[in-house]
Amino acid sequence: MLGWAVTFLVVALIAAVLGFGGVAAVSVELAQIVFWVFLVLFAISLVYSMVTGRRPPAP
Repeated sequence: MLGWAVTFLVVALIAAVLGFGGVAAVSVELAQIVFWVFLVLFAISLVYSMVTGRRPPAP
């Protein structure tokens, strides 16, 4: 999910350089939303693993 946020950020930067203001603004908004969703899910996962004491399976 963090990869999607970086992808939207890169699209926004390229669109801004080329002068597509609307596309850049939408891409920045999407990148911010995806980034915050990633952080919330990561925090929930971290708290859940600390509360249950379970470790992820070894590869």
